[in-house]
Formats: sequence, structure tokens, C-alpha cells
Amino acid sequence: MQSGIYVGISSQIALERRLTTIADNIANMNTVGFRGTEVKFDQVMSQTRNDLKADIAFVTQGNDYLSTRNGEMIQTGNSFDFAVKGDGWFAINTPAGQVMTRDGRFSMAVTGELVSTQGYPVLDAGGAPIQLNPAAGEPTVGSDGRIVQNGTTVAQLGLFTADASKGFVRYENSGIIFSQAPQPVVNDSSVGVMQGYVEQSNVNAINQMTQLIQVNRAFEGISSMMKSTEDSFSQAVRTLGGGQ
Repeated sequence: MQSGIYVGISSQIALERRLTTIADNIANMNTVGFRGTEVKFDQVMSQTRNDLKADIAFVTQGNDYLSTRNGEMIQTGNSFDFAVKGDGWFAINTPAGQVMTRDGRFSMAVTGELVSTQGYPVLDAGGAPIQLNPAAGEPTVGSDGRIVQNGTTVAQLGLFTADASKGFVRYENSGIIFSQAPQPVVNDSSVGVMQGYVEQSNVNAINQMTQLIQVNRAFEGISSMMKSTEDSFSQAVRTLGGGQ
């Protein structure tokens, strides 16, 4: 009977973690460039023996992973708005170091530096801040990220790929810091830049709300099961102890 309680607790811990990721996804459903978090749970077989010699399966706390589904591309017409086509990332330089983002709402500082909405420098493929000519007007950016002003190539937007399965942490809203160092995109036509567009969050609000309801119901069901198990255990103890 006690095994049932332990299994229930492991399930509740897993559901609580899933609830946290769902809440975060819903909170960022309107965040430009945001990619939702999902959780993968594994089953662990206990080595503990029991009277029935039956296997006892526990649920792990789960591993987070990023949804790779692309968000909707919205045309803005702003020459300093950019979206990543394919599974790539822009890089910005922050107080926490190099951060990957799909939020391409950039602007040009008075000094000519290309910066993010938070004022962080946007980086090229070599990890250096991108410097434009503030007197040369708005840039034209090709699908490969090449930045042209007055017919002259002045810089190139850095595009990177990264393996989120190795681990990651979020930075501010849509920023991601990957555990494994991102790599510059080289000769990959599936990854590119779309000027005058931004990518919306890839969170499906209806899907997340449905999952939220399912998780809440599962949590309530496990709580009811654990209470029933505990009541049965208490009754067995009273019976075996000769109590009433």
C-alpha cells in the first residue's frame, strides 16, 4: 500500500513541473520569438522487492525540451525587423554572455550599432557586435543575413544552430542560453533571414489550456487515489492491531 503512495507522490511532482511549464508557456503566448517548453517524463522501475514480487514504476521529475515548431510569421514592413527561417537563432551580447533569440526586432543606435529591443548588441557569425553606418540609411538584408547599405556589404547577421537536448536555461523573455555552445550556420539553405517580418510565439493557447485542464484533473485523481490508499492502510493497521 505504501508503494502506491510513493508512486502517487512521484506523479504529483511530475505534474507540478508540467503545470509550471504550461503556465510559463501561456504567459508568453504573445512574446515575439518565444518557443514553448515541453517536458518529457521517463518511467523508472524500483529495485525494491514487495510481497507480490511485482515491478513498481515511478515517474521521473522530467526533462525540459524546446518545441521546434515555428511560430507564425507576421509582415511588419519595418526594415529593422527580422525573422529566422528554419531552425536557427540570432545571437545577442548580454550581461549573462552570448544569448540566442528568435526575437528579431532590432534597431540601429545613434552610433550605428545594431541592437535588440533591450539594447543588447546583435552579433555576427564570429561573435562580434554588428556595426552599421548611421549616415547610410536603412539597410537591405539578404536571406543569408548579408547586410547592405548604399550598395556596399557592411556586415552579416549571425545565424546559429544549437542542440537544446543538451540542456538550456531561459534568459528574460525569448532568450535562450544553451549548455552546448551554438554553432554558426554554414552553407545551409534551410536556415535564413526574412527582412520585414517577425516570428510570433509558437505557443498554441487552446492546446495549452487543454493540457492545463488535463493536468489539474490528473492531479486531483492522484490525490483521491492516495487518500483512498492511506485510508485502507490505516484500516489495515487498526485491524491487525486489534483496534476498532
